[in-house]
Parts: sequence; structure tokens; C-alpha cells
Amino acid sequence: MEISKSLHFPLSLLLLLLLPLLSIGVDARSSSFNLGNGDNHEKGLLQLFQNFPWKEHGEAVVNCIFQKPKITKGITTLEMKQRDYCSGKITDWEKIFQNRIILDAINVNSLFSHFKSAIFPGQTHQLSDSQIPISSGARLQTLNYIVTVGIGGQNSTLIVDTGSDLTWVQCLPCRLCYNQQEPLFNPSNSSSFLSLPCNSPTCVALQPTAGSSGLCSNKNSTSCDYQIDYGDGSYSRGELGFEKLTLGKTEIDNFIFGCGRNNKGLFGGASGLMGLARSELSLVSQTSSLFGSVFSYCLPTTGVGSSGSLTLGGADFSNFKNISPISYTRMIQNPQMSNFYFLNLTGISIGGVNLNVPRLSSNEGVLSLLDSGTVITRLSPSIYKAFKAEFEKQFSGYRTTPGFSILNTCFNLTGYEEVNIPTVKFIFEGNAEMIVDVEGVFYFVKSDASQICLAFASLGYEDQTMIIGNYQQKNQRVIYNSKESKVGFAGEPCSF
Repeated sequence: MEISKSLHFPLSLLLLLLLPLLSIGVDARSSSFNLGNGDNHEKGLLQLFQNFPWKEHGEAVVNCIFQKPKITKGITTLEMKQRDYCSGKITDWEKIFQNRIILDAINVNSLFSHFKSAIFPGQTHQLSDSQIPISSGARLQTLNYIVTVGIGGQNSTLIVDTGSDLTWVQCLPCRLCYNQQEPLFNPSNSSSFLSLPCNSPTCVALQPTAGSSGLCSNKNSTSCDYQIDYGDGSYSRGELGFEKLTLGKTEIDNFIFGCGRNNKGLFGGASGLMGLARSELSLVSQTSSLFGSVFSYCLPTTGVGSSGSLTLGGADFSNFKNISPISYTRMIQNPQMSNFYFLNLTGISIGGVNLNVPRLSSNEGVLSLLDSGTVITRLSPSIYKAFKAEFEKQFSGYRTTPGFSILNTCFNLTGYEEVNIPTVKFIFEGNAEMIVDVEGVFYFVKSDASQICLAFASLGYEDQTMIIGNYQQKNQRVIYNSKESKVGFAGEPCSF
């Protein structure tokens, strides 16, 4: 397989949804993608951008009914959707996209605050705050993807997060619950629910992960309580219990989850959250006997009606629709932040030109967090400076425009009929490659194309951990194999 150095095509293929006056196709002077059949790829892009949400006029009502899970050769695949389409009618997509960038900046600041509390415990956070993998309510607005599972025989739509341990849903009786689209889960109606006693060995073992402030701390309760407090005042509090988890036709008995009796926050109508982090409480660990501690996802694009997938298990990848081979890099162990997925980034190329940065040129590489809850990829200042300079060198001749929030490399592309977008590639230890999909290169701030920004941002300091965000992971098959401590990447047009 060969990837060309740039994408050269009329801007209207990229912005057909935005600019009715533009039309798009591939310029004959440059092949955009040579993937064996470039025409198919180009048509896929055309279809994608024709369905972009900004093309909808007025209130777009989108069908949020999930398809049935697929089960083949011990692998269970759930349909994954953008949660925007399942949060009710939306009249101002531009405002949503702008707010998401602002909230993403808050999320990353809180994430680094959590990292600091893990490395230097007791300085800034209480135990219940520092022992949970997310520490900002803003993160709840940057977690963009949802799936549907069965909890106690009842369908529950959950926000997916690779940085969270506990899977939880809102439960009756509920002292305080936010509005959700599905009925609240009532454990009293389930014959398979069993509350976890606070003095049990299991509760004792799970106390740190669940964020409990003390065993049997409530004299009036004998349940194993959990509490997750977020930095903006949002929270989920309740009890841990055993319940039957259903993934398609696969049933997992005695799955430990959080039954939230007191919840407040920006959950967008979802019933709760699915934790896919690396702790023993996460869904990945609890289902390891079935799925071998392997899961993968293909994050859907922003197109109306687009779908992706969350796959549990990984003995056979023949059903994946990847258009490039899977390449693996090892997970980096971090004792202070063992819940997260870290990798070593060893190189970045733009349009086939490798960035010449000392940090990337070293044998060790640069520690980077692979995160489904951060939107925009964050690069250290020296790497971002080189990234920006090389991109602007190759993407020259276009009008620049002021930045927006964390995005400071922006362009005014109104009036252009075609643009030449350099291909961005991340290289990880072991020569694993992640080629950023064309939709992950630019972020659309204005729907009239007057402000389109490079979808990468700089960290504040060199010693901060770099982050690979979900915006750059779209149309990628990302495979997490905790058993063999490795992560794989392959290009894949996400669908279900």
C-alpha cells in the first residue's frame, strides 16, 4: 500500500455541506490516496461531507436507534454513534463545535491536575477525587461516543471512555438524577441484581478504584458505596452491585457496576458511562475470560447517520474493514497513572517530510496518552512549533485568519475551489503508523469556511504529557490488547 504525500482535491468535496457554490473532485495533477482503488475512497469522502450536520437546515432530527450487536467467532461488536445525534434536536451545530473546543481546553487542564495529584498525592486533591481517572465535568462534554448494552435486562445507552474505570448507570430510587432518554434502571425489578456489602473482601479490594471515602462510612447503610466527584461540581454517587451485563447475545453474570442514586452533570441524556480503562474494575478486566482483555473501536465521523463500532475480543480480525495493515506498538507502563493507555511517539511526518525535532529524534521517543475523551491532539511546544511551520510551508497561499481558543493555525478558505491538504502521519515505537484521516486534519470553526483551523494544539510546557485525541482517531481501527500490552492502528472507513 502506498500513501501519497498530500490530498489534492476541490475544497467543495471537503465543504460541500458548508458551501453550496463549491463542487469537489480530485485534481488530476495529484493522486489523493492510492489505496488500491482511489475512486472508492474519494466517493466515500463525498458521501461523508454531503451528510455533514451543517448541511441540515433547521432542526435536524436523527434516528438514534441502535442496530443489534454482531457476534462472530467469539467477538462481540456494538454499534457506536456520535452522542450529539442522541441528545435531542440541535439547531446550532456551529455553536456546538465551538463550545467543544473550549471545553476540551478545560478538560485537558483538569486531566493534568489529576496527573499531578497521582504523582504528588495529597497536595491538591482529596482521596475520592484523585483516585478516579477523570477529574473534570468538562470531560463529559468531550466524550463524544455512545453504545447500547443491557443492564439487568434493560437497554442502557452509555458514554464510552477509555480513561474511566467504573461502569455505572442511574438507578431508582434516585435522590437526584439528571434527565435521560431511557427509563431509569430499577434494581428492585431485576432478579439478577445483588448489592455488594460494604464489609466484603471485594468491596475492600475495589475501594481505591471506586473512589470510596471510607468503608461503611454511612452508619445507616451496609452497601459498598462509590463516589465520583468531577471538578465542575458534577458527580455520580451510589452503591456497587452485581448485575447481568448483556452484550448482544453474550451475557456476563455478576458484573460489578455502579448503581447511581445521586447524579448531577453534563451527561447529554445518556444512562451512564462505560469504563474501559486498565483497572480491575473496568469492563475490559471483568470480561477478560471472554474477550481476552482485548477491545477495539472505530470512531464514527461527524456525518449525519454515520456509525462506528466498539468490538470486544480480538482473536480474529478478519471481519475488520481496515484498508491498511494493522501495526502495533507497545503500551508504556506508568505506575502513578496505571489506568491510562500510554505510548511512545517516535516521529511525525507531514506530506512525507519527517519533523526534525530533538525530542522525536531520540531513541526513547515521547510519552503520549492515547485518549478517547480528549478531542484535539496536544503536542509539546517544540514539536508543535515544528509541526505548524512545516504544515504552513506546505499549505501555503491560503488566507490566514485569527485563531480560536486553543487552535491558533487557522485559514479563511471561502472562495477556493480546491485545496491541497498534506497527509499527517504519527509514528510510534516499533514503527507502528497512524495516518490521520482527512477529516481529522482540520477543525471547522465557522460553517461558511471563513475560519477553518489545524486540528492540533500546543501544550503549555515541554514536560507535559502529549495526548492523541479522538478527533485524529476517526476512521481508524484502534486495538487495545492489555494482555499482550500493545496497541494497534489501521485505517478503516468506520461503519457498522
